[in-house]
Amino acid sequence: MTQTVADIMTPAPLVVQPETPLNQAIKLLADNRISGLPVVDGSGKLVGVISETDLMWQETGVTPPAYIMLLDSVIYLENPAKHERELHKALGQTVGEVMTDRDIVTVPPTKPIREAAQIMHERKVHRLPVLDEKGAVVGILTRGDIIRFMAANQ
Repeated sequence: MTQTVADIMTPAPLVVQPETPLNQAIKLLADNRISGLPVVDGSGKLVGVISETDLMWQETGVTPPAYIMLLDSVIYLENPAKHERELHKALGQTVGEVMTDRDIVTVPPTKPIREAAQIMHERKVHRLPVLDEKGAVVGILTRGDIIRFMAANQ
């Protein structure tokens, strides 16, 4: 019998909303020794993820984009919109201002563990929110969950 994500995920994980103050989310992460939280809207639907990586901008600040001057014109060597997003994150005060809301990888609870592990490896993600058929967060699968599963099956 193939084991599924539902067999090893953390059910009913801690979640935050976009309006949650950033200091409250940071405290939740630190107090619970976790590296990320799903962000849900008022109806419980996933709208993003906030992770330690998202919060690093708060401490490190933002490096301005490289540019050159040519005949009184500024030519950016990288996309200035990326710099604006990073600056917005660094100055953010709520979860919604700092969270990752693009390319969020999720899995259903019925997904085989091997396939979920493959997704995590290929996409280089540390956690997968687990969504039911209505899009509600029902669990979280972390790399640690998969490692513990592997250790239990040695």
